[in-house]
Amino acid sequence: MHRTVHRRFPEFVMKRNYLFLFIFLLFLGGCSVGPDYQRPVSELPTAWSDAPTDGKTVGAERWWTLYDDATLNRLVEEALANNRDLAIATARVDEVRALLRVADAQFAPSVDAAFGRNRARSSSLSSTPLPPTVPLERNTYRGQINVAYEVDLWGRLRDSTKAAYADLLATEAARDTVLITLTGETIKAYYGLVALDSQVLSTRKSLDLRRENLRLQRVRATAGLINDFALRQLEAEVAAAEAQLPALEQRRTAQELALGVLLGRSPRALIESRIAHAANRDEPATPVIPQGLPSDLLLRRPDIAEAEQRMIAANARIGAARAALFPQISLTGFYGSDSAELGNLFTGPARIWQFGFALAQPIFQGGRLFGQIESIEARERQTLAQYQKTVQNAFRETREALSAQTRARETFVAETARTTALTDSLRLARIRYENGLISQLEVIDADRSLLQAELNRSDALRVQRAAVADLI
Repeated sequence: MHRTVHRRFPEFVMKRNYLFLFIFLLFLGGCSVGPDYQRPVSELPTAWSDAPTDGKTVGAERWWTLYDDATLNRLVEEALANNRDLAIATARVDEVRALLRVADAQFAPSVDAAFGRNRARSSSLSSTPLPPTVPLERNTYRGQINVAYEVDLWGRLRDSTKAAYADLLATEAARDTVLITLTGETIKAYYGLVALDSQVLSTRKSLDLRRENLRLQRVRATAGLINDFALRQLEAEVAAAEAQLPALEQRRTAQELALGVLLGRSPRALIESRIAHAANRDEPATPVIPQGLPSDLLLRRPDIAEAEQRMIAANARIGAARAALFPQISLTGFYGSDSAELGNLFTGPARIWQFGFALAQPIFQGGRLFGQIESIEARERQTLAQYQKTVQNAFRETREALSAQTRARETFVAETARTTALTDSLRLARIRYENGLISQLEVIDADRSLLQAELNRSDALRVQRAAVADLI
């Protein structure tokens, strides 16, 4: 009995030492050599400037319904379902999510099974002949389970996973940026098409009136009531309107095709189908007031969130690069059986196993590891500068959109008043001309001014609607 206890004592001590070693390695696994991330401090305004007093706040859900346009709602939904840029951004998120899964799997041990059969023959004339009991031809069967595990002593794996997770959040924010941009671009393209249709309609209406007036004046010229100079002026005005119309129609076609691409329509649909829209309403979009304080913009804009996550990822990669300077410990082992006969492969005497660990410490790398650290630190400084630039652009764009939606609305009101006044002016000019009180040139000037005012009014309405989309 005493001899049995004495024989097992070293095995017990060995298992206990392995347990202490494992606990010690787990304790070291909580260490990290990377810098702690802190969000950069930005000097933000205390309140919004140029915010309209009669505006309203809108939520993120289906915010485009504030335009109260059923056709626009349908087109936005079509773009969100079929746009290729959004599909690319969504697939990129899936790719980075899979890469995060790969990085996270490094924390778990890798386990694989192997089974093999070898047949070999030894030479009977070798300088080291085999014993007589060993056959020259032999079979070897082996089945085993292999296990490998890296102890994350200095947080290298943890920092790598942290960087991969930040990459995922950044990619999701980039996808959200594409989604918001797509919605805004669809709205602007749609109302750009509406504005061009209105301008084409105004130009055609003016052209028809000028042609009719030219027909009447040619009758008067034949009767000798007007001279050739007045007739040539009228012909020149008709030709000017005719030259203006093709350029507007070409812009309208280009705008329709651009909107079709945003909607994700097929090449056949781009060529053969037209994009119908509701009758143009002469009302500007409801002004929008940003929700919350200016500091909330840092949390809501996805491009700012993306820039910050890129910075977090670069910060985490610094820790992973620094950890490469310290020892790396890997635990490996296998368990299985080895036998010359397949029937004896799974018997007790055929059992084999092995457990070990390896420690690797870089000694001389020619500056390669330090160069990698310096390059990653430089990349982290780039992401910091990019984050600060993104914040600057965010507030610049918001201030511009706030000002644009207010100023464009004021311009639209002024152009509307101007169009109304010039409509009456043209009517009175024609009456005065027919009564011989003014010349034909004044009627032409009034007609030209009215057409330009109508074009400006359509464009001001487009700019105001686009500014609301830009602000959101």
